[in-house]
Amino acid sequence: MRRLAVSMLLAMALSQPSPGAEATTVHAPGPYGRLEGTLLSPARTGAPVALIVPGSGPTDRDGNNPYGVKSATYRLLAEALAERGIASVRIDRRGMFASHAAVPDADDVRIADYATDVHVWAGVIRERTGNGCVWVAGHSEGGLVGLVAARKPDGLCGLVLLAAPGRRLGDVLRKQLRDNPANEPLLPQAMAAIDSLEVGKKVDTTGMHPALLPLFRPSVQAFMIDILSYDPPKLSAEVHLPMLIVQGKRDTQVLVEDAERLAKANPSAKLVLLDDANHVLKDVPANDQAANLRSYADPALPLAMGLVDAIASFVAAQSPAR
Repeated sequence: MRRLAVSMLLAMALSQPSPGAEATTVHAPGPYGRLEGTLLSPARTGAPVALIVPGSGPTDRDGNNPYGVKSATYRLLAEALAERGIASVRIDRRGMFASHAAVPDADDVRIADYATDVHVWAGVIRERTGNGCVWVAGHSEGGLVGLVAARKPDGLCGLVLLAAPGRRLGDVLRKQLRDNPANEPLLPQAMAAIDSLEVGKKVDTTGMHPALLPLFRPSVQAFMIDILSYDPPKLSAEVHLPMLIVQGKRDTQVLVEDAERLAKANPSAKLVLLDDANHVLKDVPANDQAANLRSYADPALPLAMGLVDAIASFVAAQSPAR
């Protein structure tokens, strides 16, 4: 019982904003209704601001989703950055959670729409804070959104890519599916579906194995066709902003190879590899898949060693003194 009480107190302590930091709900205009996020500001004035762009699926502004991910990665990141004098805005994507009214159908959205929202948020943040530009910190799919948003660099200070894909998504999906031996019976249907979507053709899911329907259901196929069309290294090569690429070596969803491809395409980018970090940016033991998976549901587990230092030092080096 005492151990449980201590654990609960620790979790409560970790859930509090940094001393001196102020959390405020903020809004930005969406196509049909408001977008919503949380601005966490450190005590000092003139702080640089990072817009934290969430990853794929129904992932909320804290980095959690209804499918068992409760790592609170984005909230922890925002709090840690505030301790280092960096403000942040973490957001609910259009059509989801408190941004649900922004579009009638959350599935009927494209990567370019999310990139548009990055610029809308950047404008709101600049007006509210007086900053000349905003940093974009994109996690996983959010990194791809950041790369697309950087095609229009106005108002953006630079990019921080966190576990961002460096291969076409079709190649990422194929590897993820093949890496799980339990998927063996599903592979012919899955590979055929990916092949079809890559060339812009929707897939007939009649007779498809039920386990594949969450990935290939008809309502998301237009989005899948869109996201499969992007070539992340090509986008990286087109970025003319300061760019930091951070990748964990224990990540089983996005690989070191991905980060290296992004860095190779843009030699001016800085690459940081974190020895023990996984996809939700938590440190996990080597070769312990069970511990890796448990970290996805553990908000009390701290962020990976070196993550916040890498971001804060990069932003500080690029930001003019105020």
